[in-house]
Amino acid sequence: MKTNSRRYHITTFGCQMNKADSERMAGILEDMGWQWSEDPNQADVVLYNTCTIRDNAEQKVYSYLGKQAKRKHEQPDLTLIVAGCVAQQEGEQLLRRVPELDLVMGPQHANRLQDLLEQVFAGNQIVATEPIHIVEDITKPRRDSKVTAWVNVIYGCNERCTYCVVPNVRGTEQSRTPEAIRTEIEELGRQGYKEITLLGQNIDAYGRDLPGTTESGRHQHTLTDLLYFVHDVPGIERIRFATSHPRYFTERLIRACYELPKVCEHFHIPFQSGDNEVLKAMARGYTQEKYRRIIDKIREYMPDAAISADAIVGFPGETEAQFENTLKLVADLGFDRLNTAAYSPRPGTPAALWENQLSEEVKSDRLQRLNHLVAVKAATRSQRYAGRIEEILVEDQNPKDTSQVMGRTRTNHLTFFPGNIDELKGKLIQVKITEVRAFSLTGEPVYAPVLA
Repeated sequence: MKTNSRRYHITTFGCQMNKADSERMAGILEDMGWQWSEDPNQADVVLYNTCTIRDNAEQKVYSYLGKQAKRKHEQPDLTLIVAGCVAQQEGEQLLRRVPELDLVMGPQHANRLQDLLEQVFAGNQIVATEPIHIVEDITKPRRDSKVTAWVNVIYGCNERCTYCVVPNVRGTEQSRTPEAIRTEIEELGRQGYKEITLLGQNIDAYGRDLPGTTESGRHQHTLTDLLYFVHDVPGIERIRFATSHPRYFTERLIRACYELPKVCEHFHIPFQSGDNEVLKAMARGYTQEKYRRIIDKIREYMPDAAISADAIVGFPGETEAQFENTLKLVADLGFDRLNTAAYSPRPGTPAALWENQLSEEVKSDRLQRLNHLVAVKAATRSQRYAGRIEEILVEDQNPKDTSQVMGRTRTNHLTFFPGNIDELKGKLIQVKITEVRAFSLTGEPVYAPVLA
C-alpha cells in the first residue's frame, strides 16, 4: 500500500442520512491519515455512498463504478468501496457484477469503516451487510459545513410502506441514548456550530426501543422529550428535525416546538398521497383527514410555520380521481416546498410485484401537473416574506454572486443578501426581504445601531 499519497474520495447519493454517514466515514479516513481528494481519479480509496430510493440513482452508481473498475486494472492499489443502501440491497450480487470491488458495506456499518478497511488491506474482499447493533459515534465527522451539522438520533425504520426499500436496507429502529446525543451536540456547540438537524428515517419513532416509562405510564423517551433535553445546549441557536411520519406526529410535539425558542418553525412531514385508498395500499397508517388535522394544528400554534412534504404520483392502481385528491390536498394546504416523485418499483418491496403498474406516460404527466401546482402554491406562500425582516443564519458565500452571502430563515427559506462571508459566517443577521421567489429570497441586512 502506497503511503506517500493516501488520498480518498467519497461521492454521496441520496438523503440527509447518507450525507451524515459520508461525513462520519470521511472523519474515520482522516483519522487513519488519508486526505480528501476532490477528483476521484486522483484518489487511492474511492467510496460511493449509494441510494436505492429511485432506479436512476442505482444506474448512476453502476456507471461511476464502471470507470473506476477500469482504472483498477491499471492501478491495482486502488481500493473501491460501495457503501449505503444499494450495497445493503445488492450485497454479494454487487461483487458478481463488479468483481473489482474491495468492500461492500451497508449503512449500519458506517462506523466500522476502519476495521473493515484493515481487513481489505490484509488482502480480503469484504461484504458487510449483516444486521448489527449500532456502533456509537466515537469518530469526529469531517463535516461539510462549519455552521450547521447533522446529528443522527435514530437509525433504521420499522414501518412497512409497500413502496419503500428503507427497512430492508437500513434495518430496524435503533435509537441512540439521549445522553449520547446531548454529548455530541455539546461538542458541536463548543466547536462553534450554530444549528443542528436531528435526523432519523422516521424521527417521530425516536425512543420507542429505549427502556423506561414515566409515572403516568407514558413512555419517557420520545422525540418531544429529547427536544426538551437538548434544547439548552450552549452555543446552539437553532434546532431542526427530520423526517416526520404523520402516524406519530403528536400535539405534544407541536406544543414543544412552539414553546422551545430554538426549535425552528419548519416541519417536513411527507403525506405521499392525498387519497385514502392509495394511502391504505401504501400501508401508511393514516388518512388524508388526519394529515390535514396535523397541518391545521401546527398552523394554529405557529401560523407562519413552513411545511414541506414528499409525495408520490403514479402509485400502482392510482386512478385519475385518486390523483386529483392529491392535487386537492396540495391546493388546500399550500406547501412551502414539496419533493415529488413518480413511483418507481424497488426490488424486494410488495408494490413492485403488483399487476396494476401505471405507464411511464401517465406517471410523467401526473408528475408535471403536480409540480406545476406546487410551484404556483410555493410562489404564493413566499409572498408573505415581502418587506418583512427575517433572521438569517449565514452559512456560505453565494457561489453565483460573490458579493452576496447566503443562509436560511428559521422557516428554512434560502436567502441571499450583500455581505462579506469572512465577517458574517455563522452569524445570525436581521435581513429585510426585498425580492421574493417561489423557493428563495433576497434582502438587505438591517444592522442595529450600536448603542454607546
